[in-house]
Amino acid sequence: MPEHKHYNPNFLHHQHSFAHIYSREIVFGMQDGMVSLLGALTGIAVGSNNHFTIVLSGLSIIFTAALSMAIGTYNSLMTERKIERRVLEEEREEIEKSLVEEKEEVNELFVEDGWPREIAEKMAEYAARDNNLMLKEMAYRELGIISKKFNRPLHKSAVMFFSWIFGGLFPLMPYLFLPVATAITVSIISALVGLFILGAVMSGFTKQKMIIAGLEIMTIGGVAMVSGFAIGHLVDLFVQH
Repeated sequence: MPEHKHYNPNFLHHQHSFAHIYSREIVFGMQDGMVSLLGALTGIAVGSNNHFTIVLSGLSIIFTAALSMAIGTYNSLMTERKIERRVLEEEREEIEKSLVEEKEEVNELFVEDGWPREIAEKMAEYAARDNNLMLKEMAYRELGIISKKFNRPLHKSAVMFFSWIFGGLFPLMPYLFLPVATAITVSIISALVGLFILGAVMSGFTKQKMIIAGLEIMTIGGVAMVSGFAIGHLVDLFVQH
């Protein structure tokens, strides 16, 4: 067997690692858990100044929101899958009923992608001999549907669920051990540190510099936090007056 000298097992597309496949759910879930729960806990803490109320509310929000996000992830991915199946069936019908037109269309798509016209014509001619091959080409080039992409609705919804819970623990934990007044400040710091850690860890897959990746997610999440606090403060002033 010939040796592939340029094969690098460290390249991300060779690994199909957990973080690679579920990066969207990990980042989305953890960041949303930190930012959303921090805003809720801060409001509850200021309003009640009661440990039991804060922690009970925090745990309730964590599991309710995590479950809601997981269900939303599952439903959205399943809906996307069903729509893609319908579109593919419609494309298959067009291929079966209008093969000549479809061959001309895929020929132009090959050319648009950079293939020389003479080669594109041969490729289109060959694809037209097999409806399944033609469907694959049209799905990818015209519809933007990748047949082997990692959809996995059930798995991704589970990752979203646990990511949200784990992210939510960052702003919640200080209230378990510290006085409320102190915990409010530490909770904010904890959430910001959690966002930085999330970005730093994911930099191992994005190949960004760790500090830059951490600061990027922390800044974006921080802006969301500040915006939430500002809106809450303005609403509070409006209601009081």
